[in-house]
Amino acid sequence: MDIASIIVAAGRGTRAGGDVPKQWRSLNGRRVADWSVAAFTTHPRVDRVVLVLHPDDLGQAEGFDEVIIATGGATRDASVRAGLEALAGDPPDIVLIHDVARPLVSAEVIDRVIAALVESAGAAPALAVTDALWRGAGGKVAGTQDRAALYRAQTPQGFRFTAILDAHRKHPGGAADDVEVARAAGLDVAIVAGEEANLKITGPDDFARAEQLMGAAMDIRIGQGFDVHAFEAGEACILCGVAVPHDQKLKGHSDADVGMHALTDAIYGALAMGDIGQHFPPSDPQWKGTESHVFLAHAVGLARENGFEIGNVDVTLICERPKIGPHAGAMRAELARIMAVDTDRVSVKATTSERLGFTGREEGIAAQAVATLVRA
Repeated sequence: MDIASIIVAAGRGTRAGGDVPKQWRSLNGRRVADWSVAAFTTHPRVDRVVLVLHPDDLGQAEGFDEVIIATGGATRDASVRAGLEALAGDPPDIVLIHDVARPLVSAEVIDRVIAALVESAGAAPALAVTDALWRGAGGKVAGTQDRAALYRAQTPQGFRFTAILDAHRKHPGGAADDVEVARAAGLDVAIVAGEEANLKITGPDDFARAEQLMGAAMDIRIGQGFDVHAFEAGEACILCGVAVPHDQKLKGHSDADVGMHALTDAIYGALAMGDIGQHFPPSDPQWKGTESHVFLAHAVGLARENGFEIGNVDVTLICERPKIGPHAGAMRAELARIMAVDTDRVSVKATTSERLGFTGREEGIAAQAVATLVRA
């Protein structure tokens, strides 16, 4: 069975706000249209996809390499007709017509529509109305409406291709959706179970709701960092932004804050953006002696520029001396200040290497860190 899909994306979507039509606005890292198209191009039973665009948006088609592009009309039903005509030369058996503003449509909904078309000329997903319904007048409740047998329509709405093409060719226009066109032509349309997640983005608040449903809040990145610095003659070690009295200091191109360096690299790692050496090359003399809060603030800034917040960080300092415990609270506070997070998201602790290795011989200090980033 040859199955095609038409994604209608020629509207202007003014109610959604923004500087561009809603189908081209960002949603969880991709454009709305990208999500909607991908739902069908990746579906194993869909063979072809037609994307119907407004004439002003044809430049947005770049990147849709496996999609047929059609130019839409002034109304939704005119745009659907354009998509159907784009397929008419090589007609599929079934066509699924979908609103681009429903980017969360699942493969299960698509499957249910296809399955229903075995016995019916048309099929569409819907949700039964469960809320009480009122009639209003003058801003007041004027009556109630029985909600029995009422449904909230969704897409994709599926049809046998030749039947829906003929129905659209004969329809005078102005239909709310393709089910209306089909019924006007005498076609039976089966109702299949829709999903609450298959929402239509209409207003500005729908973007936030869609991202929550897509699990944007669960976009979590974890990075780890490790650093080592040797001792040299001195009177204090800078560790996690705190000067800790000691009979030696740490040697390095910058202030050699081994803990903050490990943490900075952990954040860069979570972002897949390299390490300190790539952003602040030690070969560049301008960074000589730089305080490490500059590096950490840069990494945190990159995280926020890319839509992430600090979930939590955990730094472990590995040394025999100096003793870290008495200073851990101050270190946590300083790291929290630099990153602009609460101190309960920052852990600093220490361990020894049981007198083994270079840290055991008190030749230097090692540090490891883990950072968790959560998409804001």
